[in-house]
Amino acid sequence: MPESTARISVALVDDQPLFLAGIRMLVESQKDMVFRWEAGEGMQAVQLAAEQRPDVILMDLRMPVLDGVEATRRIVAEAESAGTEPPRIIALTTFNRDQAVVQAVQAGASGYLLKSAEPEFLLAAIRTVHTGYSVIAPGSIHSLFEHAARSAPPREPDLSVLQVLSARERDVFLLAAKGLSNNEIAQNLFVSEATVKSHLRNVLDKLELRTRIQLVSFAHERRLLGS
Repeated sequence: MPESTARISVALVDDQPLFLAGIRMLVESQKDMVFRWEAGEGMQAVQLAAEQRPDVILMDLRMPVLDGVEATRRIVAEAESAGTEPPRIIALTTFNRDQAVVQAVQAGASGYLLKSAEPEFLLAAIRTVHTGYSVIAPGSIHSLFEHAARSAPPREPDLSVLQVLSARERDVFLLAAKGLSNNEIAQNLFVSEATVKSHLRNVLDKLELRTRIQLVSFAHERRLLGS
């Protein structure tokens, strides 16, 4: 983990030179950030991520040669195979109900933002994912995943995937998947927030998920929240 006094190293992957230049200037204007590198397509990003590991990568989803979803998948997989912590990846999209966003989250992205996001919101998102939390564009994250689930072929709920969890861990999983905060989960289960955090960490580990937003996607994909 980086020291609290260390600057957050940021990389950007996008095939639009003007957008690249603008984000680079924005990041370089921040005292707590340093711009590490930029790439115009996914294959180059995978190579650079392995050579110069940034803390956070802003990843456009629609690019030539290798798209952002596959680039995200490869960057996360290569880091994990090397025994290192993958960089936090924020998927960038031009519209809210982008199916590629769901795929990027499933591939390991820590969240997504619209490319039209306000500069301060983007900077806050970089700081947020760097501390280990997920970020999403304004609007309902559940509507995005529900839309993706409805677009997929019908299937029965796959409850067998929850057998690895204890009864209390299942309670935490379902409440977190519905979007409740740690505090709200604690109030629902009459336990402390520290206990919720511990259970949630166990849930992510047992289900082999990296982030809370992946947990939400996992639940919707397997129809675990009902209709």
